[in-house]
Amino acid sequence: MNQSPNRRLLLIDDTPSIHDDFRKILMPVVETNQALDAMESALFGDTTKARAPVFELHSAYGGEEGLQLLVTAMERKQPYALAFVDMRMPQGWDGAKTIEELWKVAPDLQVVICTAYSDYSWEDLLERLHAHDRLLILKKPFDNIEVQQMANTLANKWDMARRASLQTTHLEQLVEQRTQALQMEIDERKHLESQLVQSEKLASLGQLAAGVAHEINNPVGFISSNLSTLEGYFNQLQQMLDAYQRAEALVTPPEQSEQLKAMRLGLELDFLKEDIPVLIKESREGIGRVVQIVKDLKNFSRVDNEQTWQFANLQQGIDSTLNIVASELKYKADVVKHYGALPEIECLASQLNQVVMNLVINAAQAMGPERGTITISTGVDSENVWLEVADNGYGIAPQTLQKIFDPFFTTKPVGEGTGLGLSLSYGIVKKHRGDISVSSELGKGTTFRVVLPIRQTAA
Repeated sequence: MNQSPNRRLLLIDDTPSIHDDFRKILMPVVETNQALDAMESALFGDTTKARAPVFELHSAYGGEEGLQLLVTAMERKQPYALAFVDMRMPQGWDGAKTIEELWKVAPDLQVVICTAYSDYSWEDLLERLHAHDRLLILKKPFDNIEVQQMANTLANKWDMARRASLQTTHLEQLVEQRTQALQMEIDERKHLESQLVQSEKLASLGQLAAGVAHEINNPVGFISSNLSTLEGYFNQLQQMLDAYQRAEALVTPPEQSEQLKAMRLGLELDFLKEDIPVLIKESREGIGRVVQIVKDLKNFSRVDNEQTWQFANLQQGIDSTLNIVASELKYKADVVKHYGALPEIECLASQLNQVVMNLVINAAQAMGPERGTITISTGVDSENVWLEVADNGYGIAPQTLQKIFDPFFTTKPVGEGTGLGLSLSYGIVKKHRGDISVSSELGKGTTFRVVLPIRQTAA
């Protein structure tokens, strides 16, 4: 911002003698006599004389030529501070047209109109050029002192305006930087608040899981035990029924034998002997399903040590999460698993389960009207494990793909999504010193890839 004063001037006039006069006034030749200066210094001491500002004057003899000089100067980043422009130039543009064209290239250029007679009144010129603050008039014949004063004053004015503009630009940049910093702080605070809300939800889910386990496990336990006992009792009854059926032919008189046979057929005893074991088996399977759901819910939430880093089985967490979201997937997609052998990884298991849930639900919601496929793959790469969730849904547009991890960004209708799921997933993966990326092609589907270190601490 501490630039040298701009003393570059442009003179546009079709009269060559005018150019000679301006050079004499603004660029006088200073004659020096070293011997005389030395004698003067010896007699009177050092008498440094203040020199008038040195100007650099460029000449043009028509408006078009002057414009070209201005364009070249601007391209070289050597702008003119001031232009003296003759009003009446019979060949080519007149002064008013020339000034209009100059200001299109350099709006801050100061201009002095040089004229003895003009085709325009001063009011007409101001109205046409709309530049009361950048335009002065110099009547011919002009006075040397008047030319020098105009040149000095307007050049200084251009410098002050340029410094003010630079300072304003600098201040605007500072304001913009601070605004961006504040926006980042706001976004970060919102992100942290959303993580806090999510943590509270997970804690509530953990408490719910503990309560469900406590309330359901006891009745499930005795139902399961009763079914086992019932199965044993039925086996004993079946032996007795088989013995009765064998003795049926020995019963006398024949009328009683026929009555027993009719009762056996009416009760469909043979069907009951086949169906009751099936009902008991299905009931035990249903109880087993309830037990597994409770187990998966506890595993998903990790209520006992939610915030403790521990070694956990990633694939077990994936399967538990799939059971939790089974109703979301039921009518939308089939899940295909390609699991590689994985070591246990050091992690916050419940948070990684949250990542898996977000990715799988997003994949399900990306399906079209036709039933789709979600493919979940895992593997090991050096000191990391990786997880991919791929779907064959709509895909994501490139311009949307760049914002997909931004907080509150969503393509869903208002009320159907908060835009926090993938943002939270991104934060959880980064908290695990991992990486999450996405690739997508419209009409073909999307793949999310999560890479996680096996260990979080030094061995």
